[in-house]
Amino acid sequence: MKCEEAVHVCDKSQYKEASFWERLKLNIHLLYCSVCRAYTKNNIKLSNVFKKSNIKTMSLNDKKDLKETIHQEIAK
Repeated sequence: MKCEEAVHVCDKSQYKEASFWERLKLNIHLLYCSVCRAYTKNNIKLSNVFKKSNIKTMSLNDKKDLKETIHQEIAK
């Protein structure tokens, strides 16, 4: 497995989208690739930070309303 593929599988694995074989190949790759190990470690840290942060996002309706307001103000 090349590093580019390993990064992609790491991202898929984070969202539970990677197959068993992809995860197995990734783990084998991580045994000998320190760069991808570091990427995986940082990816896990980042995911945990977002999970703990309790970030609130705007609803789709609020986003739509804000976009319309901005367009109206620009059109003036």
